[in-house]
Order: sequence, then C-alpha cells, then structure tokens
Amino acid sequence: MANYLKHIFLPFLVISILNCEGLFAQKTTFIQGQVADSLDQPIGDVFILLLPDSTSSLTNAKGEFKMKYSGADSVQLVISHLQYQTKIIALANEKFLKVKMTENTQLLSGVDISDRRFDETQEIGNIEISAKNAYTLPSATGDFSKVLATLPGVTSNNELASVYSVRGGNYDENLIYVNGIKIYRPFLVSAGRQEGLGFINTDMVGNVQFSAGGWQSKYGDKLSSVLSVQYEEPKTNEATINLSLLGGSLHYGGINKKGDLNYSFGVRHKNSKYLLGTLETNGNYLPKFTDFQGFINKQFGSKTKLGLLVSSAHNNYLTLPESQETEFGTIQASFRMSTAFEGREQLDYHTNQVGIVLSHAFTEDIISRLTVSGVHSSERENYEVEGAYLLCDVNREPGSNRFNECISIRGIGSNYSYGRNKLEAKILTVDQKNEIYLDNDVLAFGMSWDYENLDDQLQEFAFTDSADFANVTYSANNSIDLQSHKIAGFAQYTLNSANAVHTLNFGARINYWTYSGQLLISPRLQYAYKLGAHQRSTLRLSTGLYQQHPFYRELRNREGDINPNVKAQSSLHIVGGMDHHFLAWGRPFKFTTDLYYKYLWDVNPYDVDNIKIRYFATNQATAYAYGADFRVNGEFIEGTESWFSLGLLKTMEDLQEGGGYIRRPSDQLVNLGIFFQDHLPNDPSMKVSVNMLFGSGLPFGPPRNDTYRNSFSGDEYYRLDLGFSKSFEFENDKTLSPNSLWIGLEVLNALGAENTISYTWIQDVVGNQFAVPNALSARFLNVRVIAKF
Repeated sequence: MANYLKHIFLPFLVISILNCEGLFAQKTTFIQGQVADSLDQPIGDVFILLLPDSTSSLTNAKGEFKMKYSGADSVQLVISHLQYQTKIIALANEKFLKVKMTENTQLLSGVDISDRRFDETQEIGNIEISAKNAYTLPSATGDFSKVLATLPGVTSNNELASVYSVRGGNYDENLIYVNGIKIYRPFLVSAGRQEGLGFINTDMVGNVQFSAGGWQSKYGDKLSSVLSVQYEEPKTNEATINLSLLGGSLHYGGINKKGDLNYSFGVRHKNSKYLLGTLETNGNYLPKFTDFQGFINKQFGSKTKLGLLVSSAHNNYLTLPESQETEFGTIQASFRMSTAFEGREQLDYHTNQVGIVLSHAFTEDIISRLTVSGVHSSERENYEVEGAYLLCDVNREPGSNRFNECISIRGIGSNYSYGRNKLEAKILTVDQKNEIYLDNDVLAFGMSWDYENLDDQLQEFAFTDSADFANVTYSANNSIDLQSHKIAGFAQYTLNSANAVHTLNFGARINYWTYSGQLLISPRLQYAYKLGAHQRSTLRLSTGLYQQHPFYRELRNREGDINPNVKAQSSLHIVGGMDHHFLAWGRPFKFTTDLYYKYLWDVNPYDVDNIKIRYFATNQATAYAYGADFRVNGEFIEGTESWFSLGLLKTMEDLQEGGGYIRRPSDQLVNLGIFFQDHLPNDPSMKVSVNMLFGSGLPFGPPRNDTYRNSFSGDEYYRLDLGFSKSFEFENDKTLSPNSLWIGLEVLNALGAENTISYTWIQDVVGNQFAVPNALSARFLNVRVIAKF
C-alpha cells in the first residue's frame, strides 16, 4: 500500500519533497530513463516496448519512464515516436538511460496507439506547463513569465517586464516558489524597461504548476495566484549555450559517479539596448542585467536529501534620454507632441538569495521537509530628467502642401522629475512541512516564520509646467524602517476514494503579523470528481478565504506618506471548472474551463503607472471579480504542443465615497493568448512558433482626480511574435563539440503594433487636458543560437 501511495499521490504535493521517488529503494528489477530531443528537451508520449517481456509504457510530460523487467539474459528496449527515428537499445546492467532521439526527415505514415494514458499528476485546478515550450516561445525578454501570459486569466500588457496580473489582481498578489522557496522581485522598479531578468532560469526548469485561484492551504497568503517551479535534477552531465542579440545564458549540470550528488549552475546576461532603441524616446540606453544561480542536491542514504539554491542578480540601468516624438488622436483631430530631454536615469538593483532544503523520510509514509532561506536586496534610484515639449495640431489633408506638418501650437511646457531613493531589504524565512500517508489519504501540516527588515528612503517629486501653470504631480520625502515578524501555520487533509473517482482536500491557514497585530484564519476546500469509464473528464470545485498582509509598499499612500494602520486585504474565491481529455487525429488533447467569482473586502485601492503601483494605503474599498477561462492544448501538429486560451473578466470596486462601483485598474474584459508550433512535413527540424496576445483596453484617468478615476478606456493591447528555427544533430564523442545546434530567427511585434503602457497628461493654453500615450517597443528582429553539449 505504501508503494501505491507513493507513486499515485506524491506528485500532487509539488513542494513537499524533491523527487521523492528516489528516496526509497526498490527490490524489483527495473529500468528507468528519460527521452529527449536534439535540444535535450524531454519528449512526452514516446512508446517504450521491453523485449522479451512484451511490456510497454509511455513517457510522461517530462520524458521519463520506469518499467519492471524479469532480468532475462537478453533484454532490449524499442523506443519509437512518429516524429523521431526508432531506437533499439540492448540493456546490460543499466539502472538509468538517457536516450536522445533523432528527428525524422521524411513523412511517416500514422500509427494508431490505443489505450492512451492521461496523466493526472497535478493538483486540483492547477495547470502544468512544459519547460520545453519556454525555449521555443518567441518573446522580447525570453523570460519564463511570458509563457504564463498565454494562459487564460493571466494578463501581461508589457513585453518588457516579467510582471503579470491574474483574474483582476495586481502584480503584488502572486506567489512564486522555486523548489519550495518563496521568490521576491525588485521592489522599487517602476517601468518595464528598467526591470532585469525574472528569477526563473529557463535552462534549469523541470516541472511547473500554476494556479489562478482556489489553491490549497499549504501555499502562502496572497490574493491571486501561485506559481510553483521545480528545478530539474540532472541525471547526466550536460551543458547549454544560449546566445542572442539581447543577451545569452550558460548552463552546466551534472551528477557524480556514485549518483548521490547532482548539481546545476546557470549564468544569464541580458542587454536590451537594441530593443529599447525601438522606443519612442531616443537616447543612449545602457542596460546591463546579469544573474547567477546554482542548485545542488546531496543524497544521504535512502531517506535524507539536502538541497541548496543560491542566486545573485545584479541589474543596472542607465539612460540618457534625448528626444521623443509622439503622434496621437484621430484623422479629424490629430496631434503631435515633440519633447527634448535633459538629464539621466541611473538605477541599480542587487538581490542575493540563498535557500537550504532538508528532506527526510522517517518511514515510507512519513516525510518532513525543512526550508531555510534568506534574501538581501539593495536598490538605488537616482534620476533627474526635464523634458521641454511642444504640442501642436497636425495637418492630415493628403492634398495639402503642409501635409503632416504642425499647423497650430496647442501648448508649450516642460515636465520635470527628480528622485533619490534607496532601499535595503533583508528577509529571513524558516518553513517546516510534514506529510503523512494514511492508505489512500494524505495529511499535511506545517509552520513558517518570516522576519522582515526593510529600510526605505524616499525622496522624489515631479511637476508639469504647462501653459504657464505649474502643477506638482507628485512629491514625497520620508522614510520607513520596518522590522516585523510573520508567523503562519497550516493543516490540510486529502481524501482519495479507492477507485480514484473522488478527491477531497480541505484545510486552513492561520497567520499573524506583529506589525499590525492582526490574526487571520483562512479555511479552504477543493473537490474533484472524475466522470466516465476511462475517467477522462473531471469536475472541480474550489472555495476558500485568501488574505494578504500588506507589504511595506502597501503602507505608503499616493503622496508617499506611511499609514501604519493598513490591515490585510481579504478575498473569497469560488471556482468551478471542468477538465476533459480527448483524442483528435489520434493524439491527446485537453480542454479546460473555469467559472469563478471573487468577493474582496478591506481592499487597499491603487493606481498603476507603467508597472509601478501607488496604493491609497487605506482599507476603504470593497470589490468583486467574476469571469470565465477557456483553454485547449495538445498536439495540433504531430510532436509539438500548442494551446489556445481565452479569458473573460469583469472586476469593479467601490471606494465607499458615494460614487458606487467603478472599474478596477486591472479590469480587462477580453484576454486572448495563443501559442502555436508547426514544422515542415518533410523536415521536422524546421519549425515555426507563434506567440500571440490580445487584451481589450484597460481603464485610465487623469492623475490626482478621483472624480474621473478609471473613467476612460485605453487602447487594446495586441502583439504577434514569430519564431523560425532549424535544428541540427551531431554524432561525435568530443567533449567540446556540441551534440545539437539550434538556430532561430525571431520577428518580435511582427505587426508593428504601437501598444500603450501609460499616459502623460498635459494642459493646453485654454485649459484642455490631453492624455499623451507612451508606447512600448516596435518591430525588432532577433537571432538566437542554442548549442547543447
């Protein structure tokens, strides 16, 4: 029974223990391995036939397989897939095989494999993401978060940043874990172009699960989503070089001869100078973003494992803006704003993080894990920029001799911004979790302690001198020195029926913050019911309370003042959904739909400028969000995964000031994401990838004017990124020669869309206000080369 529990239910607990299967030795003779392509990316649904036993299996999404065999003198594995050449391997005394498949170069006839197995290893309501797709997804930053942007319910209207919002939430409401360690992003960054590399290193990613709402009690206290990433533990020595016009990465992983120590190291460098050169603001951009990550696992016997995760990120951003020309309006009323700049922006963000994970199995049914992690972030913002502008009407009459020229001046003025900000943040976390397996059921419980020490010095102001009228748009000069403790605990129980038809998870979290003195209790419930003889459809229901203690930024209002009385925001999630597995063209597909409703109280309202959030630092509002998410994914083209996602959302808030409900800053009615892959019929090594995003207009309004806050709807966000690639395989035994080479050409923003990220408000000579759009990046060609060793 213990082996049954181990193989069926351990995958549901992603952050419970790192690769628990390896903790317990098996008495039965078996062979296990992984099947990968020319880029060393795992291949799912590979057919494995073991002879002479005539037993068969299919690889899972990570390309892994495990099979028992009788131990006969002559044993062979036949490995086949429609897209790759069949391999026959004679077994000796191997315990683990790393098989690399060679792509076919001619069209093969179809093979009908019956009794397809549908993998249901992820938790209720979670979406599992293949790390392989992050490599082929064309995007401006190459950041792993851009894969999330193609999922339903996830909004990311800024290709230059790694931030995203989920089902009406904001950027500060998302939990991110790597190997069970909570991850933080830079605190002061205010614009997407200033942001460096996202934490997650694509070269090191193994398993990824994402929940957009209604997650289990074992995860922390945020309002919107959970992203749980497990870095892969190498089973062979491997290396990757990834280079492009926007930077590159180096990755090396390996395992010792005894097999009890594996390691993975990665270095990334991003230089978006050429991409930023497509922005409307001309100038000298000198961004340099570099980070290092290392992950080491050591096995002590068959029951204990120690993991170490180390990260050091250094992001430096220097800009010397010179000029900008923006055209906006309609054909009937067309305007142009020309701006000349003087000054500079110099921003430095340095973040170091280390985490230790100790896992121990007291028995096969009792497993514990202790995680200790620390973060030190040192951030500096020094900027002083003045822009003198001229606003005029533009002649759009084609037959005029002054076509496309300024015909009348609307206004002349200047914008000035100044800042000298610095932040020192030190965060220490101790987290202990336990799991007990009771026949078909699982009991999990644990406690955590967070110590936060933040010293933030804020000195900034901005004003607009428009039509002889100076208007101070923002001014703040204060500091906050916050030292506090957060103590949390959880307990949850998972019941599974003997036939795996019913799954029920219920539990609760309790947490306390010493700064506010507020104690929170958050009960949560999940239920799943599988339909049909083959259990290919699952009905889901999740509900619970999700409460978020404020971080220091939520204590600072729009004028920069600190309000120490801000309480936690609270949200009730109700999510109903269905997962349906089906076969089309002989290949597996999955259709997922969710209907959700969220009611929020003690809401801390906020405004968004680019990616900077300015809170009201009050709990004056109530809010709600409801919508529907749809996603279908599978092999639309044989051997390549693609998906189509559609999200519909409505979110409103009431500030309790007599104005009733108004749109929240994240209210985006329609959100469409498409990731599609294809290859030449006669040459699967020639591929094309499509990344398409569409989002309806977000609300906005004039600054410091709550009467018209979020009264207007901005332009739609639409973006099409194309990737074309060719891969090569090499048969060689030389250490310094690559086993495969991947060459790609990316057309970023192929449609040349002029997407708007924010607005600059100016006033003309008669007092009319104009919202001048600030556009994101234009069309850009990028070249990428990936070598695998």
